[in-house]
Amino acid sequence: MAKSFKQDTDQELQEMLAQSDTGARQPVGPAGKILILVPFLWALFQLWYASPLPFMLNFGVLNDTEARSIHLAFAIFLAFTAYPALQRSPKDKVPVQDWLFALVGAFCASYILIFYEQIANRSGAPTTLDVCAGVAGILLLLEATRRALGPPLMIVAAVFLTYALAGPHMPDIIAHKGASLNKLISHQWLTTEGVFGVALGVSTSFVFLFVLFGSLLDKAGAGNYFIKVAFSMLGHMRGGPAKAAVVASGLSGLVSGSSIANVVTTGTFTIPLMKRVGFPGTKAGAVEVAASTNGQLTPPIMGAAAFLMVEYVGISYVEVIKHALLPALISYIALIYIVHLEALKAGMQGLERRHKPTISQSIFSFMTVFVGLLVLSAIIYYGIGWTKQAFGDAATWMIAIVSLLAYVGLVKFSSGYPELEIDDPNQDVVVLPEPGPTLKSGLYFLLPIVVLVWCLTVERFSPGLSAFWATLFMMFIVITHKPLKAVFRQSEAPAAAARQGFIDLFDGLVTGSRNMIGIGVATAAAGIVVGTVTLTGIGLVMTEFVEFISGGNIFLILLFTAIISLILGMGLPTTANYIVVSTLMAPVIVTLGANAGLIVPLIAVHLFVFYFGILADDTPPVGLAAFAAAAIAKSDPIKTGIQGFTYDIRTAILPFMFIFNTQLLLIGVDSAWQLALTIFSAVTAMLVFSAATQGFWFVKSKWWETLGLLLIAFTLFRPGFFWDEIYPPSTEVAATEIEQVMAELPIGEPLQLKVSGETIDGDFITKIVRLPFAEDAQSGQDRLFSTGLELRNDDGKMVVDMVGFDSPAQREGIDFDWTIEAIEKPAERPAKQWMFIPALLLLALLAKLQFMRRPTPTPAKA
Repeated sequence: MAKSFKQDTDQELQEMLAQSDTGARQPVGPAGKILILVPFLWALFQLWYASPLPFMLNFGVLNDTEARSIHLAFAIFLAFTAYPALQRSPKDKVPVQDWLFALVGAFCASYILIFYEQIANRSGAPTTLDVCAGVAGILLLLEATRRALGPPLMIVAAVFLTYALAGPHMPDIIAHKGASLNKLISHQWLTTEGVFGVALGVSTSFVFLFVLFGSLLDKAGAGNYFIKVAFSMLGHMRGGPAKAAVVASGLSGLVSGSSIANVVTTGTFTIPLMKRVGFPGTKAGAVEVAASTNGQLTPPIMGAAAFLMVEYVGISYVEVIKHALLPALISYIALIYIVHLEALKAGMQGLERRHKPTISQSIFSFMTVFVGLLVLSAIIYYGIGWTKQAFGDAATWMIAIVSLLAYVGLVKFSSGYPELEIDDPNQDVVVLPEPGPTLKSGLYFLLPIVVLVWCLTVERFSPGLSAFWATLFMMFIVITHKPLKAVFRQSEAPAAAARQGFIDLFDGLVTGSRNMIGIGVATAAAGIVVGTVTLTGIGLVMTEFVEFISGGNIFLILLFTAIISLILGMGLPTTANYIVVSTLMAPVIVTLGANAGLIVPLIAVHLFVFYFGILADDTPPVGLAAFAAAAIAKSDPIKTGIQGFTYDIRTAILPFMFIFNTQLLLIGVDSAWQLALTIFSAVTAMLVFSAATQGFWFVKSKWWETLGLLLIAFTLFRPGFFWDEIYPPSTEVAATEIEQVMAELPIGEPLQLKVSGETIDGDFITKIVRLPFAEDAQSGQDRLFSTGLELRNDDGKMVVDMVGFDSPAQREGIDFDWTIEAIEKPAERPAKQWMFIPALLLLALLAKLQFMRRPTPTPAKA
């Protein structure tokens, strides 16, 4: 009976995962073969497009628009064939109408490829056939989006299309002149401003290969390896399985960008074990939900949004990873601490280890691993750097050969340890695996990740090319690791293992492609929103509307944006939510922040939107990740989602903090000392905040202790809030001294100005701007000219006489005849980090008070 119930639950989970990620339809016969062959061909196409082969062979070279067209054609075809129209639609066959929709949709998506030259020659003058193909394409894209992702994104896109057409009939505050059907279709379907825009381009160039990379990692067994490693290292601690779930879900962020996939893969193992050590079903499911949704925060993949930020923000992929790393790290540390506090409150224990090491053995083991990693990193970094200097282009081939030898050596090393089997967490006795053998049994899984990071950070390849080389290496591992182990163990037939390797590779390519269906149609449908914004100018309307309802208060603007992200995210996948909200709200926050005197970096705004989009994955009543976790935990999905959201409050506070303290994003951190202090203060603040929200630290907190902890956390997160009241951060200097101030500025520090003038809409505004200058400019006049500004002195007023095209000044919105009101010069003042001292003293006092209330342990009876 129990076994039957478990099988039913597993089937329900797999259906939920299929419905959300790969498509619920699994037909047999010729249709089934097509649904395997087409994803396989899609994967081969993406590998070809990302590789250097087209340019080397001068064959099959595609421009960005042509590649996006093919990418979308595959996605739409598979959306209609892999996803049934309704719940009651057949799942074992593909109806005739779905074949028709799939073929017509693929043709419409390919239209811009087939008639590329003709469309280019008649740009802006679509023919009747162009309009018909565009209308059919958009309608079929909306239906494909509904099937793959549910109604919300389809409804959002349809609302924006309606808005574009019905502009003159809208309320005055959001009205615009409107667009004809010809103009709308041409803009959305025949240019790169709409459906075939940046979002679909990122899906084509970067995201597919990273999803494919994760699918191959998982098919090789890396997902199970990460779970086992986390479980072996943390399972013996208080609430150990829950801590293991957090770490395993974080590591799974390397493998999967899907919250539901994370829950299903790690949760089926960790949730029953959490319940075993004392977690109620609701909290066990909530821990897994919070950990799995936050898996999308983890660089380098970040649920595909990282690649979109590269295009939208205009910074390198490495920069995105750098800015996202610390918030993701402290978010996971805080979740582990929340789990620890829950375990303390309930008096839980961990699982028993077979061999319990002494403290000295644990310290020695940790130091050996730590020092070993440092030495290995130094050898790799400096050794390869020397090789490249000494041997030039030949060094690449030498490094490739060394990597292959390292892989074979690690496989041989790992073959000395038993395979990691997936245990049944419901069995009577769960054996805690030994950390050493568990870690050593799959070290070679880390090599492709090392290759990926190396290509991104050291070689500075594009994300697409880096993912291509890492995926190629991963394909080689999938094919060879089993036969190599068979040879080294001399226990299996290498030929059979090799056949299994090719089967795993084929399955990994097919699964990776099917995982991309939803992302492909989501980025295309979200492009409709972006296209409407560029066509109608609703971005300016949004700025005025948000400024009106918020009164220009930056905190209210951020709160309004967070609520929009949460509401949209209840039905939209994270990537689509990020595209929609960042397109509408990111410019609003930057503009109104500047008007309020707060310079908000664009990357901070985009990460703010991204974080709240992720939090929507466990927000009742629609959080699908919570439903998946509740099915495993046999708990109420709404209560599980609410509990998961309370755990995620510590993630929700982070975006507000890094908007006001950009050092949390490692912006303006110039030294190792500053970096260490930033990490220490941020981690401490998050742990203190977690204790405050749990109402428990060393003992149950009194209400005034909770308030004290919240004050401490706020001070550590944003020390400048109080310090600015004592020491103003800047002083105003007369605008007439601008050249002298420019000459004294250190290289790399932008000029900060208070400017005022009339916008193109006739509104008079005053705002703060930052203008970087050319590093090779020496004199103050040359530096000022490099910002794009030419000024004239009108009776003591510095007025803008000329603005350079595409200069920093033009990008900040400065126009002719604007006035430079003043120069904002950084004031000489003590470092704001001095505020940490009273905060830490108060923390020590609260700790002492709580220690005094701890119950005295009862002495054991003789």
